[in-house]
Amino acid sequence: MKLICIGRNYTEHIAELQNERPTEPVVFIKPDTAILLKKQPFFIPDFSDDVHHEVEVLVKINRVGKHIDKKFAHKYYNEIGLGIDFTARDLQSQLKAKGLPWEKAKSFDGAAVVGEWLPKSDFSDENNITFSLEKNEKIVQKGNTSHMLWKIDEIIEYVSKYFTLKIGDIIFTGTPAGVSKVCANDKLKGFIENKEMFSITVK
Repeated sequence: MKLICIGRNYTEHIAELQNERPTEPVVFIKPDTAILLKKQPFFIPDFSDDVHHEVEVLVKINRVGKHIDKKFAHKYYNEIGLGIDFTARDLQSQLKAKGLPWEKAKSFDGAAVVGEWLPKSDFSDENNITFSLEKNEKIVQKGNTSHMLWKIDEIIEYVSKYFTLKIGDIIFTGTPAGVSKVCANDKLKGFIENKEMFSITVK
């Protein structure tokens, strides 16, 4: 099982990090060891002083597929969830400056929160899902999948050109603006619409 992550998929987030708007999806992979175990706190790693939260809508793949046409992509998932892509921003900046891969900053142990799952049938339109992240009971990120540069079915079509999608694979679809540093004792809660999808403590 792998986690396929899409970067720079919300215009305002691109702007806040002063990144260049991509002409095609930015893709990176997290291993399954990056998944934060259920009911466990997130421990800030000792190699970073600037870990940021990035809340994202998730999609769980339910069948094997390769070179999937967009018009068939909806058949490859039936669950939608919410998670966090934790990013060691200081380490990522150092790696980017040297033209090196991001994995150490994005794929370390515990760097991926995978919350609860909801049936896709719960949503009238997966391209119009509101989601948010609370930090210490204050909303710090809020987004809607309608604002994604590449929608879910387009992402599935694109990534399946390069990677065979397998049952249980999870796609992180990108984060909206509002990313910020997490500190010890922060409480993070994620919501799709008004439904709580995860709750974690930072240590």
